[in-house]
Amino acid sequence: MLLLPLLATALVANLAAQDAKQFLGRWDMTATPSSGDPYPQWMELTDNGGKIEGKVQPRGGAWHPIEGAHVDAGKLIVNLSPTTTWEITSSGSGKISGIEKHGSTEGPKLAGVTAPSLDRPMPKQWTKPRPIFDGKDLKGWEPVGNVDNNKWVARNGELVNDNPEVPGQKVHGAANIKTTEKFQDFKLHIEVNCPEGGNSGIYLRGRYEVQVGTEGGKLPSHEMGAIYSWYPPPQGAENNLGKWTAFDITLVGRHVTVLRDGKMYHDNVELPGPTGGALDSNEAEPGPFYLQGDHHGVIAYRNITISVPKK
Repeated sequence: MLLLPLLATALVANLAAQDAKQFLGRWDMTATPSSGDPYPQWMELTDNGGKIEGKVQPRGGAWHPIEGAHVDAGKLIVNLSPTTTWEITSSGSGKISGIEKHGSTEGPKLAGVTAPSLDRPMPKQWTKPRPIFDGKDLKGWEPVGNVDNNKWVARNGELVNDNPEVPGQKVHGAANIKTTEKFQDFKLHIEVNCPEGGNSGIYLRGRYEVQVGTEGGKLPSHEMGAIYSWYPPPQGAENNLGKWTAFDITLVGRHVTVLRDGKMYHDNVELPGPTGGALDSNEAEPGPFYLQGDHHGVIAYRNITISVPKK
C-alpha cells in the first residue's frame, strides 16, 4: 500500500515528461502582431531532470534564458519575464503555435517550426571570389528597415554609412542595407573601418550577426568580431577601431569560421539560431548579406567578395 503513492507520483511525472517532449528542441519562431509586420524570434527548450529549461532570442538584442516553463493540460506555458508569457500548443508535426501574453492582455500570435539541422559537409571546391560591391554605386544593394532615412552611399570605392554620431546622443533609425542576391553556403571577404564608438554588424544570410564596432565593452560577446551574444572574440582581442580590418568568413550549414586579419576568431562553431536583428527565421533558406546602419558612426566597408560551392 505504501508503494501506491510513489507509483502514482512516478506515473504523473512520466506523463508530464511525455507531454513536454513534443516541445523540446530548437524552434524558429515568427511573431505576428495585430498591426505591423511579422518578425522573427527563436527558442530552445531542454529537459534537465524533469525541469524544462531554455533560451529565447527576442526580436532584437541578445538571447536570454527563460524564467521557467511547464505543460498544463497539453499547453506549454513559457515564462519569459514576470509579466510576459507564451502559451503554445503543438500540432505534433514539427509545428507549434500560440499567443504572447502581457499579463492578461494578448499580444502577437506565435508560429514556430522545428529548426533545421543544416548539417552539411564542407564543400570540396569553391568558385573564384567575385565582387558583390563594385565600389561605384549601390547596384546589387538596397536599403532595408527605415528606407526613408537611408544614409548609405558609394564613395571612393567604399560602401559608407554616412550616419554620424552626435556627441552625447546615440543616433538610431537610419536604414540598414542588404544585397538583392541571396546566398546559402559561402566564403565572404569584407573589410571595414569602424570609428571609435561606432556600432554596426555583418549579417550572414540576413540572420546571424558578426559584430562590428563596440557596445561599450561590458560584454565581450557584444564586441568587435563576436558572433553577437553567442561567441565572444578570442580572449585578449583588441577592438582596434578607427582603421581598416579584414574579415574572412566561411558559413556552411549552421557552422561558421571567422578570421580577422588572418587570426582565428571562431573555428567552425555552431550557430544555435538567429541573432537579434535577423530579417527572418527561415533558417533553411538562402538569405542576403546585410550591413547594420541603424546605429551610429560613419562606418565604411570595401573589397566585398564572395565564393560559393563549386558545382
